[in-house]
Amino acid sequence: MNAAKTAFLLTLMTLLAIGVGDYFGGRNGMMLAFGLAAITNFISYFFSDKIALAMYQAKPVTREQLPRVYSVVERLTQKIGIPMPKIFVIPNDSPNAFATGRNPEHASVAVTQGILNLLNDDELEGVLAHELGHVKNRDILTSSIAATLAGAISMIARLAFWFGGSGDRDRRGGGLGALLMMILAPFVALLIQLWVSRTREYEADASGAQYTGNPQALARALEKLDAYSRRVPLMATPSTAHLFIIKPMMGMDFGSLFSTHPPIHKRIERLTGHTTRPL
Repeated sequence: MNAAKTAFLLTLMTLLAIGVGDYFGGRNGMMLAFGLAAITNFISYFFSDKIALAMYQAKPVTREQLPRVYSVVERLTQKIGIPMPKIFVIPNDSPNAFATGRNPEHASVAVTQGILNLLNDDELEGVLAHELGHVKNRDILTSSIAATLAGAISMIARLAFWFGGSGDRDRRGGGLGALLMMILAPFVALLIQLWVSRTREYEADASGAQYTGNPQALARALEKLDAYSRRVPLMATPSTAHLFIIKPMMGMDFGSLFSTHPPIHKRIERLTGHTTRPL
């Protein structure tokens, strides 16, 4: 299912980029958009994981350096039948974690120092099972592609607006129409990215609870992470915020409609089956 979602997303985002290029620049704009989309597809497939890890200064750790995490991940990967991912630690006191990579054979799991200090063993197992759920479900590539192409469409819209053919633009609604297209195209790409991000978090929560058989532990972990990360925020870029298990701070808050993550209280309700008040 996620392989089909990835193919659909690649096609949809690429067609959207080509459409934007064609609107502003005609055939030349369309070819420029297609070329940029092809480059971003290549980068997102092979290098998005390395870019994300480097962005947060994640450092690889060995079993001897972090036996607590390695023992949990080894046990879970054997249980669910995926290869052992690479383990990284982010030197940040804000509690959070993410998984990245193009497939289970090239996956990495990164945890912050803050999450290691905050959670007990059962709660940490729930978080790691959630991240391995992303790996098993093969949605880590989908989310990386969504982020990269959403950014590419914004760039294509700006380039095409400033350098595209003015004659085509005048025939298709004038300057106002061009300005609206420059705003709406990235907005549509953002909505697609948010849709992918939200659905994958619910799926990973369900997978993590299934792998551990202890949904209550993951629910407690999410509650702790949400509360503590408000006091010690992790500043993240909009293009990578959706990777984390809980929404990091980005210096802005446009409400739940544009959040990269579902509300924590709804995720806890799905895990426990009990209605909770918003956190």
